[in-house]
Amino acid sequence: MKAQDLRSKDVAELNKELEELLKAQFSLRMQRATQQLTNTSQIRQVRRDIARVRTALTQKAGS
Repeated sequence: MKAQDLRSKDVAELNKELEELLKAQFSLRMQRATQQLTNTSQIRQVRRDIARVRTALTQKAGS
């Protein structure tokens, strides 16, 4: 996910994206806890995507 793509979305779309990412993060954490997660780098990627979406939301709120 690129920051430029996020900037073109409106607040409702960003909130939906954030909700989906948080669900994905929870799912990955549960998979890691039960030792079913094979690609642990996915957790890091999802965390960074969440940060990008939250940053975009903050920028939209400031404008």
